[in-house]
Amino acid sequence: MTEETRSAGELAGGGPVRGWRAAFPPAQWLAAYRPQWLAQDAIAGVTLAAYGIPVSLAYASLAGLPPQYGIYCYLVGGLFYALFGSSRQLAIGPTSAISMLVGVTVAGMAQGDPGRWADIAALTALVMAAMCVLAWLLRLSSLVNFISETILLGFKAGAALTIALTQLPKLFGVQGGGEHFFERIVILGGQLPDTNLAVLAFGLVALALLLLGEKLLPGLPVALFVVVISIIVLSVTPLGDLGFKVVGALPQGLPDFHAPGLRVRDVDGVIPLAVACLLLAYVESVSAARTLAQANGYEIDPRQELLGLGAANLAAAFCQAYPVAGGLSQSSVNDKAGAKTPLALVWASVTIGLCLMYLTGLLSNLPNVVLAAIVLVAVKGLIDIGELRHLWRVSRFEFSVSMVAFAGVLLLGILNGVMVAVVVSILLIIRRAAHPHVAFLGRIPGTRSYSDIERHPDNEAVPGALVFRVEASLLYFNVEHVRAAVWQKIRSTTGALKLVICDLSTSPVVDLAGARMLATLHATLEAMGIRLRLVAAHAAVRDILRAEGLEERVGHVGRRGSVADVIDELQGGTGAGAPAAQITPAK
Repeated sequence: MTEETRSAGELAGGGPVRGWRAAFPPAQWLAAYRPQWLAQDAIAGVTLAAYGIPVSLAYASLAGLPPQYGIYCYLVGGLFYALFGSSRQLAIGPTSAISMLVGVTVAGMAQGDPGRWADIAALTALVMAAMCVLAWLLRLSSLVNFISETILLGFKAGAALTIALTQLPKLFGVQGGGEHFFERIVILGGQLPDTNLAVLAFGLVALALLLLGEKLLPGLPVALFVVVISIIVLSVTPLGDLGFKVVGALPQGLPDFHAPGLRVRDVDGVIPLAVACLLLAYVESVSAARTLAQANGYEIDPRQELLGLGAANLAAAFCQAYPVAGGLSQSSVNDKAGAKTPLALVWASVTIGLCLMYLTGLLSNLPNVVLAAIVLVAVKGLIDIGELRHLWRVSRFEFSVSMVAFAGVLLLGILNGVMVAVVVSILLIIRRAAHPHVAFLGRIPGTRSYSDIERHPDNEAVPGALVFRVEASLLYFNVEHVRAAVWQKIRSTTGALKLVICDLSTSPVVDLAGARMLATLHATLEAMGIRLRLVAAHAAVRDILRAEGLEERVGHVGRRGSVADVIDELQGGTGAGAPAAQITPAK
């Protein structure tokens, strides 16, 4: 066992944790904290702060807020997540998708009022926090599993292109404009002749440095280096006179602590926005947390993550910030810098707090084009070309579903794109649940075992018998599909049919509608001189079949009977029941 594995085991506490300690993870990991980890957490925290400050400035511009609001997100989000989150390396702060979602949605609600804009953003974080706590109380963490990874793949790609397009005008030094993706393209194309070449050149150099740093110096705060260099260059050279837009003076000191200046009833549409932010935040956070936990040899608690996100967003709401989440990019920085526990987030918050108190004046000459370059590099990771190619090779249907989410974001915007992704995920679940695979079985040569004859054409069909297996629970919403599949197969069967066998081994649940479908199938087959037998039923399934009276009609429904046993009865002349009959179309 490695040192890292042993550390993970120590922090896990050796077994399930109950009571108040389960809802307050520091009570678990502090007990196993090692003194030598303090320096590692401190270094990781300072490194995370160095990464987070320039990134948060860039993301705040996406949200349509002054730059300091992004820093406030990092300041309080990580600090309060450390108290309630279950991940040891997850970093909490603003993310590109949520920032863009807040920016484009709040724009219509704020009506050009900067103060109202900030209040709505904070109110969204407050509503999201309340939803997180409610979901934690109701144990709804499993709902995230209903959002398909395939859908998210397309959504992220669409969001990345949408975000990138909002930053290209800053890169070219033009005004930009438009509300929708294709409208922005048209407007940007018309403004390209007015490109500020000095701004463009500066931005391209910043992009090149960021990309090279990402490749050659992974895990290091290259963005901070680029920010510092750009501030120095604009401060000591005449480039500032060539049309560069800068961040300007930032307020010095920590944010004021107060509740958002608006109530939910004061803002139409804040609840759908909060729901969309929650979905994005929870899916992204849990995904990143699981990745890091697997790499470091421990497990996270998805339910506890709801409480951690709720605490982080509650703090953000009261500190003039906007919705926060965990992201893989900043979390990877934290992990690679050596973070052992959430104490690294505390160190990051302390570092950011000191910068807000004493160093904000140094950021006033930061060019906006550098922030645009930081955003462009950050969203690059949202487009996973390799995974899209793999999806195309493996399943064209899944790829098509992913493209629906992709197109939804581009055509309808990020908020509506989130809703499209959710709806498509639900429809996909419904489609799969309502159309389970009905396998028709044949004997595996030389054995007494049976498997899908369509998948294994060398399997031997049994003369006079039809064997089927529903590879799902038999429930009210799929019984018609199963019934139709079985009758289609019966009608296409040549020769005399004596016996139909339903293998229930892969149907752990059969509801009343399923039991009645089997009863109707038995009655119809019996009228045609064909026997129906049920085998390999689970205990709960046997209970409902007996309660519905099927055992009296079709014969014993036990747990030990198999397809091979019933076939032996048929071939031995003891289980055929009725004489052979030709098949006629069922009514």
